[in-house]
Parts: sequence; structure tokens; C-alpha cells
Amino acid sequence: MNVRRSAAVLAATAVIGAAAPAVAASPTPTPTPSVAMPSGLYGSTDPTYDGVWRQSLALLAQDTVGVEPAGKAVDWLTGQQCANGAFAAFRADPAQPCDAKLMVDTNSTAAAVQALAALGGHQAAAEKAVGWLTSVQNADGGWGYAPGGASDTNSTSVVVGALAAAGKKPAEVVKGGNSPYDALTKLALPCAAGGAFAYQPDKQGKSSANADATAAGVLGVLGEGLAAGAGKKADATVCADAGYPGPRQAAANGAAYLAKAVAKDGYLISVLPGAENQPDYGNTADAVVALAAQGGAEQARKPLTWLQHHAAAWARQNGPAAYAQLVFAAHATGTDPRAFGGTDLVAALNATGPAPQATDRATGGLQREDSDDNDGAEDSDDGFGVWWTVGVFLVAGIGIGFLISGRRKRQP
Repeated sequence: MNVRRSAAVLAATAVIGAAAPAVAASPTPTPTPSVAMPSGLYGSTDPTYDGVWRQSLALLAQDTVGVEPAGKAVDWLTGQQCANGAFAAFRADPAQPCDAKLMVDTNSTAAAVQALAALGGHQAAAEKAVGWLTSVQNADGGWGYAPGGASDTNSTSVVVGALAAAGKKPAEVVKGGNSPYDALTKLALPCAAGGAFAYQPDKQGKSSANADATAAGVLGVLGEGLAAGAGKKADATVCADAGYPGPRQAAANGAAYLAKAVAKDGYLISVLPGAENQPDYGNTADAVVALAAQGGAEQARKPLTWLQHHAAAWARQNGPAAYAQLVFAAHATGTDPRAFGGTDLVAALNATGPAPQATDRATGGLQREDSDDNDGAEDSDDGFGVWWTVGVFLVAGIGIGFLISGRRKRQP
């Protein structure tokens, strides 16, 4: 699910799902690297909290647009896997075996599965990772960021994407009589609350609408991954109550919430401390994918157009995961990622890491609308949004107490 950032973010947010301890919005979301930067890794910022996440998104995005990644980039990712199949956010020394002190997580593992399954040739690694994921499934059918943590929408959704990518039927991955869809629909709010998804209930058991979790949740109940394509045009993207909605209705309800949220300005608003009334580029990109996957590309036109007009500076500042999110938005709507509002997202993404082995140009679909409409917003340095990404950094401050999910789970 911002990318959808990272699930870690969510976790943090909620404490994250709030959201973990407040982290002020900063023009530099990642600190100067405190570890040696591997030559096969995409991005130049400290990978401690998002190395596997951003690498997985970068490789998945490249594959999505017909780019064959550099061998050493793929090798770096596979080399991060632990013997039990799990992935941590980053292992500075992969030669050292994983131990109990290493914090492995569902989000990094699920993102890696989606990338490796798409690339092909890594079935054993993907299956081992899926085996680990199913071993830590909660009794309600979902997953938290960390093994044993309370289920949250973002983590459960990114795992659903991994299961589907690996050829599994999420509805048949059951624990305690519950599938991931059971967990997700129980995190879906009634229409009185807009039909959104909550990240997870707070300590009082109250659930609040969360735009980031909603974008992730729509993909989750649809059984789709980060690089989802456009679905068939929905008969009606409207909210309808009927107890806990089935997956299809939950997707329609969540899409209705997102459509309303972007109807005025074309973007979702950041809820991170210090970022009031600022656009959340990553979550908006995630919303484009969710809206297109649920109701067809045309349903996502307004936020897509806003991104084409405004997201280039954000992506340049935030690197590979941000470029990947925009590539996913372009892919979901059939838009040419090599001409995205004047930016070649593919070339820009490739430039953040080792040169790919080959590329295959592809175009088509909804194109940028020539418009002078700036929707009243300027390009911002607020780079929180990758379903997932920035949230990851929250983890550190939050201890391990829980952590991040590629998404921030902030209150909308």
C-alpha cells in the first residue's frame, strides 16, 4: 500500500496509524547516509529504514515499464533476504546471518516478493518469503508491520499484493478461520464515516478514516499489488452500507471516499505535523492507482492531472520510491511514464541507481491535459508519501514498538 510509503510509516503513524511520534515535515526526509552505500542500491539517502522498500519499488516500476534492471540491483535485493525468508528494512552486512535483534517486517518482505515475482527467475526466494509471511499471519486474517503486531490496513494490503503476485489466492490464505479480506473489511468504515478504511483502531477501539490506508485498502480488497492496472469502469463508485461490506463493495466505498477527497483540488492533504494544508504527493499517487484499479482510468483523471502538473520536484527530491509511485500512477491510468507532465519518469528513476540492462519503450493511455490550472498549490518539499516510504523513518524514533509500514498512518 504511500508508495503506497511504506508500511512502516503507517505503523509509526498510528502508533502510527495513527502515527507514531510526531515527526515534523522536512524538505530532507532522509538523513545523510550513516552507512556505506552499496553500488547496487537505488537512491543516495540513508537506507537504514527503507532500503529494501525503495529498491523493491524501483525494480517493480522498471519491470512495469519494460526496463530490465541491472543485475547487481537485483542481486542486492535478493542478498537482503534472511534464511527464514523474511526481509528487514536494511541489512548493512548481508554476509552476517539474521539474528533475533534484526527487525524483519511484513512490508519490506511483501514489497520484495512483488518485485521478485514480477522480474521472474526468483521463485524460490519469493516462495520462501511468502512462507514466512503466512507463518506470521494474525488470527483475524491480517498482518501488522512487525510479526505479532496488530493487523493494519496498509500491511495487510501490501501482503495481499505479494500473495497475488506469487500466484496465491488471498481468500484461501486463512488463519483462525479468517482471510486477509476478512481483516480488511472489518477495518472498513460505514458510509456515515465516508466509507474509508481505518489504519487500525486506536487504544479505545475507535477507528478513524485514513486516506493513505484507504488507498492501500482499496487495492487490498481488490487483490491487487502496488503496480495494479486499470480495472473495468465501475457501474457506480458510491458508498453503500450493509454490515461489513464484501470486498467488492468495500473497494467501491473506499474509492468513493478518495474521489470525494480529491474532487476539489485534485490532491490529498498531508496530515503530518508541520505540513498542514500541504499536498501529500505520495498518497495522491497511491489514490490514483486505487481509483483506477477500482473504477477505470477516467475515475483517476483529476488527481493524475494534478500530479502531472506538480509532482516532478517532489520526485526529484525524494528519489526512487517517489519516481516508482508516479510510474505506478501512470501505469494504472495508461499514461506514458516517459512524458509525464514533461518529465521522463523512467529515465529519472533509472538515473537514481545502476544503469539497467535494457529498456523497452511503451506509451499509451490518458495523456497530460494542457491546462493552466495549478489547483492553487505550488510544488512542495513535503515528500511524505510513498505508500509507504517516509513512514519508515518513523520507526526509528518509535523504537520498535512498532513501526512503519510503508504508509503513514496518520489521521486524515
